[in-house]
Amino acid sequence: MQEIGKSIIILGIILVGVGLFLTFFNKMPFIGKLPGDIYIQKKNFTFYFPLATSILISILLSIILWLWSRR
Repeated sequence: MQEIGKSIIILGIILVGVGLFLTFFNKMPFIGKLPGDIYIQKKNFTFYFPLATSILISILLSIILWLWSRR
């Protein structure tokens, strides 16, 4: 039963972190505007794929989770 409680607490902390990130996402000047992000705009069509931003976030999360697992 304690393991379920710890899992719910960790999930809650992760959700709070994601919520804070999404709240302040627009205020971070470099997120979504890195070189390597694909942005195509035509008359009636806009395509945006944040490739470089996705890679950066993936690397940061990998480092954080690797450090967490070494604990």
